[in-house]
This record gives sequence, structure tokens and C-alpha cells, in this order.
Amino acid sequence: MALNAPVLVLKDSLKRESGTKVHHANIQAAKAVADIIRTTLGPRSMLKMLLDASGGIVVTNDGNAILREIDIAHPAAKSMIELSRTQDEEVGDGTTSVIVLAGEMLHVAEAFIDKHYHPTVICRAYTKALEDALAVLDKIAMPVDVNDRAAMLGLVKSSIGTKFTGQFGDLIADLAIDATTTAGVDLGQGMREVDIKKYIKVEKVPGGQLEDSRVLKGVMFNKDVVAPGKMRRKIVNPRIILLDCPVEYKKGENQTNAELMKEEDWQVLLEMEEEYIKNLCAQILKFKPDLVVTEKGLSDLAIHYLSKAGVSAIRRLRKTDNNRIAKACGAVIVNRPEELQESDVGTRAGLFEVKKIGDEFFTFIVDCKDPKACTVLLRGASKDVLNEVERNLQDAMSVARNILKNPKLLPGGGATELTVSAALKQKSSSVEGVEKWPYEAAALAFEAIPRTLAQNCGLNVIRIMTQLQGKHANGENAWVGIDGRSGDIVDMKERKIWDSYSVKAQTFKTAIEAACMLLRIDDIVSGIKKKQAPGASAPKQPQIEQEGDADNEQMIPE
Repeated sequence: MALNAPVLVLKDSLKRESGTKVHHANIQAAKAVADIIRTTLGPRSMLKMLLDASGGIVVTNDGNAILREIDIAHPAAKSMIELSRTQDEEVGDGTTSVIVLAGEMLHVAEAFIDKHYHPTVICRAYTKALEDALAVLDKIAMPVDVNDRAAMLGLVKSSIGTKFTGQFGDLIADLAIDATTTAGVDLGQGMREVDIKKYIKVEKVPGGQLEDSRVLKGVMFNKDVVAPGKMRRKIVNPRIILLDCPVEYKKGENQTNAELMKEEDWQVLLEMEEEYIKNLCAQILKFKPDLVVTEKGLSDLAIHYLSKAGVSAIRRLRKTDNNRIAKACGAVIVNRPEELQESDVGTRAGLFEVKKIGDEFFTFIVDCKDPKACTVLLRGASKDVLNEVERNLQDAMSVARNILKNPKLLPGGGATELTVSAALKQKSSSVEGVEKWPYEAAALAFEAIPRTLAQNCGLNVIRIMTQLQGKHANGENAWVGIDGRSGDIVDMKERKIWDSYSVKAQTFKTAIEAACMLLRIDDIVSGIKKKQAPGASAPKQPQIEQEGDADNEQMIPE
């Protein structure tokens, strides 16, 4: 047994060596992703120009938009990119911060991996640090009144001040607050829910100036009336009926053959079709509508009957647009005209109008009383500018929605991270055992955000960070941070540089949980079959890895 013992020890050390190599590879990949978008953090950040898959150009500094276009083969890097997407879907902001923070968490863990700390120990310390960090956030958070427009404006402005549209002042922040307050639904107990995807449509129309952008008190869509010469294009206080069925003769479900013996039967058949459509139109016209909108088709005969009655009609509208019209004007979408009731007619719209913008016709249903859906009309010089403005607007609306959902504020400009870092450093002295050092390292990792902000402002990083750490060490003012524009160390309350509580909490959770997950990976096995060149020999038999090969980090060949 004594002879075999060294072999066992050797095997164990080789396995550990192999696991360490995988950890290093994962950490390097994560750091590479973080370095790509590190320069896009803060108001003085750089923009990236990307070539997308279809050959188009994207100019942006939105972390998620950049990483979405990048093609990376390394699985750990792919998992980092997913973080940004998760953050964007969950809270809509902080997509760059989450990647920078996760990259830093992994970077500080590298030293412990070299010292052969077990990843589980590091993860335990990180999880403890996360719990304590969230407790600190709760302590320094400040409640905000969602009806105080100035406070809301300041918050949304500071969140999108880092973006391209930050240079246009209050414009985008105003649009975002107007849109989210319009489409918000009260859930009771002071809670509001805003479904940005469903009930706020962003319509981009190239041309004009960005200052011409506005939030409509209603909806607009890219359609014209079906018979432009015969139907009215402007109606004040219209009665609107929304249908989800075709206003044309029903065709058989399967292929139907009708055998006619007499010539008159053909005439009868045509008359039956006409009678059917006439009845449909009569059922609709009974309610004296001014506008009929259907998601399906509208036959020529139906158009004739409707235009004769002075009713405007729009056909083949998208389901989502129809839902928005229903929310805006108080109508109910009806599946069968015979089931129509007076309560289904929408009467809350103030104006129906078809306007020509550029080469296309757009229908506006606006001036609605208390609409629960709206359209944001964006104007701008070019498609690229409009796309970037839309991305920024989505972020701004998400921030406004988060505040309506959870009305709490935290200081921006890296102040929150510095406060958390100082609190964790103090608490690390009471952490017992081997977890103390990874816990302390996690505290240091939080400083990555203010450090990156200082770097992107072109400041002397060491001097600024030392001053900030000094101000936060004794915990006198949790609201001291960096003004990303001027590079000064200021009180965030005075400069109104704020962050949403939901965004910060989600950033910390996502970053630390992802770092723990990547640290616990000790092997990467490829399941992808390599394509065999034509005429090549048959694939080799699988080989069993010897302990001598464990060092070389080769995959098992097929």
C-alpha cells in the first residue's frame, strides 16, 4: 500500500491543477468580456460601432446592445453575455455595471484559486457578502414620492445621462415619464404596474428634429382608410368599433364543391353572399359607428356599404395595435358582429385623423380621456440615430417603471458601491475562519464601479479613489461619489445623481450569483462533433485520459 500512496497523491494534485487551469480560463474569458464594455460606463463614456449580422451598423454604448452583437466561442464568456440580457429584461438598466462587477468579482477570486482555496469556500463568502450588501442598500435607501415629477425627472435623467441622448437634456426623460404614467395600472396599496411591451409603442419616423418627438394621448399606426376618396380622414369624437373577424363572405373550411343545375342558381348563390355581407354591415351600422377597425379582411361590398353610411374603415391591423386602441379609447374587441353591444363601442377618443408623414400615411387616434395605452412618436435625422434613441428610451421607461413599482432611491456616481464596500470591510473583521479573506476581496471588488467611472472621466484614479475611500471609511456621508461629467467629488443629493433601488439590487444579485456559478465550474467538456472532411479516414476510437495527460487540458477526441 505504501508503494501506491504517492501515485494517489500525484493523481489528486494533477486533477486540482487541471481544475485550476479551467478556473483561470473562465476568469480570463469573463475579464475579456468585461474589458470590452468597461469604457461604456458613465456619462463620459465611449461609443462602440458594431457591424451586425445583416451588414448594418449599430452605434451605441448600451452594454446589452453591444454584447448581443458579439460572437464569442468560449462558454464562460457566453454565460457572461447572458447576464447583460437578464439585467435588461428584468430591470432594463445597469447592463454595463453588472458585467464590470461580475468581471471584478472573478478577478479578485483568482488569487484565492492560485492559493488552492476551494471554490465553495469563496462562493460561501461571496453569498454572505451579497446578503450584507443588500442590507446596506436597505439602510441607505431613500423613499421617493412618485407624484413628485421633479424627483422622478432627476432620477430618470441621471440613469440615462450616461447614454447618447443625455446631451438632449430633459427630452427623453420627459417622454419616458409621460409614457409610463399614462400606461400605468393601479394594483392597490400604492403599487403600480406598467407593461411597457404591450401598451407603449415606440413609432420611429425618420425626418424632422428629435425635439419634435412626443407622447401621444392615444395611439398611432402605419395604416390608411381602405377607400381614401370616399371615407373621412378626420373625425372629432369618433365612435369606434374594433373587430377580430373578417367582414366578407365566409369560405368553407375545406375545399367545397357546389354543383349547379340551372343558371338561375348561380344568381341565387351570389345574392346569398351579398345578403350575408349586407346583414353583417347592418349589424355593425346599427350602433352608428364613425370608425370600424378589423384585424382581418374587408370585402369590396362591405367597403361600399360602410362608405355609403359615412363610416371610415381600416383593415388588417396587427393584434397588438388593436389591443392598444382598445385600451386607449375604451372599446372592446368583438369576435362576431352579431354579439356587438353598446358597451363595446369606444367613445373616449377625442380625434381620429389620418396624416401623411414623409411618403406614408399614419392613423392617429388621439386626445383620449384617461388612456391606458400610448404611442411615443420619435423623429430624428437618420435611422441609426432613431435606433439609438429608441434603445435609450426603453432604458428610461424601464427606470421610470422600476420607481413606480418600488419607489426607493440610492445615490449614483459610485457612492452606493463605496458605501457597501466600506461597510463590508468593517464587517470582515467579525467573519471567522478561512472565509474572511474572500469576503474582504468581495468588498474591494465593489470599488470597480467608481474606479471605472474615474477612469472614463480621464481622472487620476489612485488620487480620486483614495479621497473617496477616506470619506466613506468613517461612514460620515454615504452620498459622496463622483460626478461623471466634471469628475468632481460631490454629494450626490445636491447634484441629483440618483439610481433606482431595484436596478442596484438586481445588479449586485446577478453579478455575485454569476461569479459563484462560474467559479464552481472545474471542467469544460465539448459535446460538439467536428465536421469530417470528405475522403478522410474513419474516426478514431475514444481514448481514456491517463493521469499524465491531465496536464495538457485536451478534450477527449471522438
